[in-house]
Amino acid sequence: MRIRTWHLRALMPALTASALLLASGCSSGPGSPATSDAGRDGRAGASAVATVDTGRPIAVAAAPGVTPTALARPGDGGGRARQSALKVRSYDRHTGRAVISRTAKGAPGPSGTPSAPSSGAPDNPAEPGPVAVGDLIASAPAPGAPDGLLVKVTEVLGKTGAGTEVQTAPTTLDSLLGGDKAKGTVPVDPSSFDVERLLPDVKVSWARTGDLHFGPEGTHVPLGRLRLDVRAEVPTAAGAPVTADASVAGYVQVAPEVDFSYGGAGSDADARRAGPVSAYLGVSGDWSSQWSLKGRAPVSAKPVRLPFARLHADPVLQVGPIPVVVNLDLTCYLEVSGDGSATVSVEQAIKGDFKAGGTFGPDEGWTPVSESAMASTPVRASVATAGNVKVALGAEASVGLYGAAGVTADLAPYLRGEASATASAGPGGRPTAAVVGSWTVYGGVDLSGALQLQLSVFGTPVLRHTVPLGALHREWRLAGSDV
Repeated sequence: MRIRTWHLRALMPALTASALLLASGCSSGPGSPATSDAGRDGRAGASAVATVDTGRPIAVAAAPGVTPTALARPGDGGGRARQSALKVRSYDRHTGRAVISRTAKGAPGPSGTPSAPSSGAPDNPAEPGPVAVGDLIASAPAPGAPDGLLVKVTEVLGKTGAGTEVQTAPTTLDSLLGGDKAKGTVPVDPSSFDVERLLPDVKVSWARTGDLHFGPEGTHVPLGRLRLDVRAEVPTAAGAPVTADASVAGYVQVAPEVDFSYGGAGSDADARRAGPVSAYLGVSGDWSSQWSLKGRAPVSAKPVRLPFARLHADPVLQVGPIPVVVNLDLTCYLEVSGDGSATVSVEQAIKGDFKAGGTFGPDEGWTPVSESAMASTPVRASVATAGNVKVALGAEASVGLYGAAGVTADLAPYLRGEASATASAGPGGRPTAAVVGSWTVYGGVDLSGALQLQLSVFGTPVLRHTVPLGALHREWRLAGSDV
């Protein structure tokens, strides 16, 4: 895990911008059960292979440490994708040019016959090149392609000292998967995240089998979980008539998993032109968080959002012989709003599961999926003086394939406090001793997000516009008192 730190002052100009964070979803109404078990016009790189449908989904699992490059060659072995002895030595995303060579085992030449073995040395000019025009290549992250590579060879430019230089164009997953079906859920290794701290007092903890890493003293992190602890002063909004003195402290703990499925190509030409029979991309997992707010929250017309950590990971799924690179960006944030009057001391613990993503069907096109079951408990709750305040400790996420964003989602568990007081007046307008007051603390979850155009990487028709996940909202009473 790589960790970087920004000075708080460097962050302040960006506090009004939206942050990215953990994809999660919530139910469209209370009481929803947990479900964690649960064309573009002229497609770029139209299907060049038609694999045999065996009727059984191929395996989806975490890729090994050294991930083989997948190659599909029309006319060779029925055009089915297979693991190869090729390696992408370099890639230029601006020109689309790549340098490809053989590794320890010989890769087939354009004729389909194996070439002489190599140990990664430059290709022999007398031998056939490792790739040919029409080849489809899927690679794990490589130099110049940190998000992986999914391309079709359009021209062989010649040999270089590092391998064979080729011109490429983007292609789509249906070009390699063809009629095969694939479905699986793969946990994301918590140690694989690149963490960028955006506030000074942020601690990172994670745990995986055989390797433990703990942040705050005494923190216990279950296996497979990533935890971020934060403590911050809440700034007064610019232009506010009064200042406020409040602080937020808490943690987010999550075990993200990538959900992937591909339903195979259609059985006729019209269906094939429209993409696969079905597809799904999303993120799911377990979520827990706990946080407290103390003091007088600031007055602000809009919520004040403080991103405190950005995380990025590129987990590689091994879908049969094909490495599918998933790009996961998460941003954790605090968000506070209020009228500047209420003085509070509230704390909430919340846990549950979530699922957020996009699913494709030939009749419906792309539609959003957002499900969750969340429950919370008030650890401590009190509100003094009239006013209102709301604080969220949430996550916003973007998940896509090979560098193309597909789904964004924003999960914001929050707590909200409000207090009121009234006094009745006696004869002559003098107040009486009768004073009536009340305070209440609520918990809740908000969800927003969208499906993006780039989900066409599956080979499906392009979205004409982004499809919102929908503004889902659920709230429940945690505690209260009448005086």
